[in-house]
Amino acid sequence: MRSDMKVLLSLLLLVLLLFAASLLVGPAGLGVGDSLAALFRGEGDAVVLVMREIRLPRALLGAMVGAVLGLSGAAMQGYLRNPLAEPGIIGISSSSALGAVLALQTGAAAMFPLALPLSALSGAGIAVLLILALAGPRGGAMALILAGIAISALAGALTSLVLNLSSNPFAAMEIVFWMMGSLADRSMQHVWLAAPFMVAGSALLLAMGRPLDALTLGEDAAASMGVNLTRLRWQLVIGTALAVGASVAVAGAVGFVGLVVPHLVRPLMGARPSRVLPASMLGGACMVLAADVAVRIVAPDQDLKLGVLTALIGAPFFLHLIWRLRGAEA
Repeated sequence: MRSDMKVLLSLLLLVLLLFAASLLVGPAGLGVGDSLAALFRGEGDAVVLVMREIRLPRALLGAMVGAVLGLSGAAMQGYLRNPLAEPGIIGISSSSALGAVLALQTGAAAMFPLALPLSALSGAGIAVLLILALAGPRGGAMALILAGIAISALAGALTSLVLNLSSNPFAAMEIVFWMMGSLADRSMQHVWLAAPFMVAGSALLLAMGRPLDALTLGEDAAASMGVNLTRLRWQLVIGTALAVGASVAVAGAVGFVGLVVPHLVRPLMGARPSRVLPASMLGGACMVLAADVAVRIVAPDQDLKLGVLTALIGAPFFLHLIWRLRGAEA
């Protein structure tokens, strides 16, 4: 068996183990036998409620969110050929968060439970239209980065403005907590809402593997090999918007996964993006599932937010990466 296939199978096994841990770990203190009986056979009314309505959606979303963030980060780094690239660089995350913040501030989220994720998805869609308008249909990688930075800055400023002008302290507090990122209190409605967008976005990003392999030789070489660079660019933007927009819609801002995971799997898979993409997808699911289990173990009574923990893990790694790049350039 090829070494890269062994790595993928090992990551898949780790995802399954962490998924099981996510189902079995929690403040309710349920036994393994009772938990499995409630999940698969529906035995015990209260336990069934905990397993099927609380833990199962949380575990599913943890795997889904981590997978699309890891995949999007690997695709972004492969396309831009920049190890510091991550999904938020083109403004999708900030715009999606702005849509959710507006739903919270206006009270729409309180009146209609799915208003928040739908508003976040709308924000991601608007970001794509703005990127199209700013970068142009044939704009290069630099135009895409500059457009994304501008959109991200504008969305961040508008989010701060909403918080600044909020007259309702409870709404402001809810916005701040939501922006920290969390999988708590999610239902199967969130899973079914996000799943189609994540599947569509992931399919577009995974299909970029071979064109990204060609792009490692340079844009001119890739074009001479038959790669349509314009189509590849918009495949990246639309795929990231669908996948990451849906992730932010259901889990809030969970940072650093798309930056850290591709760097962790690349030494195991080699430099070819076509191999790094699926490994990053599985690695992202592992990271988010592990972090979500950790928040329930480390501070079960304090509601430690998932995004806070991933930032605490990812920020030092980011600094280490910058230091290593600095040493390589010296």
